[in-house]
Amino acid sequence: MSTYTAGYDTDFYTWTQAQAALLREGAFNELDLVNLAEEIESLGKSDRRALGSHLEGLVMHLLKWQYQPRRRQTGHSWYSTIVEHRSQIRAIVEDSPSLQRAVSVLLERRYPSARQRASGDTHLSLVTFPEACPWSAEQVLDAAFFPEV
Repeated sequence: MSTYTAGYDTDFYTWTQAQAALLREGAFNELDLVNLAEEIESLGKSDRRALGSHLEGLVMHLLKWQYQPRRRQTGHSWYSTIVEHRSQIRAIVEDSPSLQRAVSVLLERRYPSARQRASGDTHLSLVTFPEACPWSAEQVLDAAFFPEV
């Protein structure tokens, strides 16, 4: 095993730097191709998971915003959290535009968890919240959209 592949399990940072150097040098035959491919694939999955996580957090706060309007002004930072999640989603999609196609699917998939979390955070019954996401992906991502009762 070359010194460039040995560090993968023992010193990941050094391994990444060695792989980058080998790529820049064009020393393709020395690359740790198996682990390198796995890490590249992992990066894409990580972005998709982050997008789903931000969508879930965004929708949870939009639900809280809609169903507890009196609590919007009482020290809760729902507005800031909504803006932050939208900002993070925008950054992910700007870096990986192909993930825009995944937004609707991830929104549908992550909504049940957002609904459950909103119920737990607000102490409102789960049946208070719609079973399916009441907003389109476009509405959820629209910076001007804040649902009303």
